Amino acid sequence: MLDIKFIKTNRELVEKAAADKGIAVDIGRLLELAESRRELTERVEALQALKNQVTRKIKGAQPGGAETSKPDGVEKTLMESSREAGAELARLRQELKEIEIEFERLMLLVPSVPADDVPRGASDADNVEIRRHGEIGSFDFEPLDHMEILARHGLVDCEGPRRFAGSRAYALLGDAALLELAVTRFAIDRIARRGFTPVVVPHMVRPPAMVGTGYFPLGEENAYRLERDDLVLAGTSEVALVALNADRIFEESELPLRLVGISTCYRREAGAAGRDTRGLYRVHQFQKVEQVVICRPDEMEAERLHYELLGNAEAIMQELGLAYRVVAVATGDMGQGQVRKHDIEAWMPSRGAFGETHSCSTLNDFQARRLRIRLREGKGKRFVYTLNNTAIASPRVLIAIIENYQNKDGTVTVPEALRPYMPGPILKGL
Repeated sequence: MLDIKFIKTNRELVEKAAADKGIAVDIGRLLELAESRRELTERVEALQALKNQVTRKIKGAQPGGAETSKPDGVEKTLMESSREAGAELARLRQELKEIEIEFERLMLLVPSVPADDVPRGASDADNVEIRRHGEIGSFDFEPLDHMEILARHGLVDCEGPRRFAGSRAYALLGDAALLELAVTRFAIDRIARRGFTPVVVPHMVRPPAMVGTGYFPLGEENAYRLERDDLVLAGTSEVALVALNADRIFEESELPLRLVGISTCYRREAGAAGRDTRGLYRVHQFQKVEQVVICRPDEMEAERLHYELLGNAEAIMQELGLAYRVVAVATGDMGQGQVRKHDIEAWMPSRGAFGETHSCSTLNDFQARRLRIRLREGKGKRFVYTLNNTAIASPRVLIAIIENYQNKDGTVTVPEALRPYMPGPILKGL
C-alpha cells in the first residue's frame, strides 16, 4: 500500500506503474474518494462537536442543572436540534462508511512504483540477463530428465498421490526424500551462519496476513483456502515472517532484522494450465527456505540488503556447483508490491534452458503500511522497509541437481556440499 499523499502528488507516476505492471486500478476515482473522505470526515467531526455542545446545553437546561431558570421551550428546542444533528450524523457516517469501503478496495490495488533501474516490459520475455556463473555441462551419453532418473530407481511416485491428492501431486521416496532434506538443511545452515534467525512458521494463516503482505486481493486465485476455518495455506513463509511483526514498533538498534523461514508452501498455480505439466517443475506443494529482512526506511540501505540477499542465494548455488544466471525482472513480470526484483535461474538440461529457482524482492514500505510495522525515530514513527529472497526451493532445485549430476549408469553424484547431509555420495535406488 502506498501513502495517499504520495499518490496525490505523483499521480502520473503511479498510473504508469500500474500500466507497466498490468494492474487495473482507477487512480482518478481513488483521488475523488480521498477528497470526499476528507470532506465527510470534517463534516462528521464538526457535527459531532455541535451535537456535544447541544447536549451540554440540554443538561444545563434541565431541573437541577446550572441554568434551571431557562424556560421549558428552550430545552425543547435544544432537544429537537440534538435529534436533527443525530439523524444527520448517522446519515453522514453511513455515507462515509460506504466511501471508506470503496477507498480501501482501490488502495489495496495500487502498486509500488518500480525503481528507475528496473527493465520496462510486459512479461518475463523482457527480463534482462545480468550475469551467468558456472559452465553448462555436456554429456558423452544421452542424458535423461529428472523424472526418468527418479522413476528408474523407484524414487518418485506420481500416480499414487494423484489418485488421492489430485493433479500435480507427487511423493519423493528413499534417497530422493533424503536429498530434499539435505539441500533444505544445507541452505538453512548457510543462511543461519550469515546472521539470520531460523523460524519454523505456521503453514496456515488468516486472510489479513495475506492482505498485509500483498498476496491478497490480487493473488487470491493462487491460494488454497480453508473456508470452514477462515484460513489460507500460505505460498511462502514470507507471509508469516512479516506478519509476525504486525503492529510492532522497532527501535533503530533492532534493525535490520534478518529471518530465515522454513515451511511447506502451497500454490494453486492458477493460470498455468498446460504449462510444465511433466515432472516436478510446477507443483502445488513444495518446500522452501526463505530469507526475509526488515530494515530502516532508507533507499540505499534497502538496495544494499537486496544485493546481500541475492548474494546469499548465489553463494548457495555456487557451493552446489550449479550453473545459473541472474536476471533483472521486468515491470510486467513483477508483483504488485515489488520495487526491485531479480531472479536466479538454474540450468536444467531437460529443458535446454535456465529455469527459475530463486526470486529476490524489495518492497519498500508496501507491506509495512498494510501491517503497521514502524520504526521509532525521535518523537515520531516511520514505516519500515521489507525484503525477501529464496534461499532454496524444492523440488525445483532437485531438477537441476539430479539432471546436471547424472551419470551414464543412471545414478546421480551428490554435490560435495551436500555429502555431510546424505548417507552416501551416490543417489541410489531403494
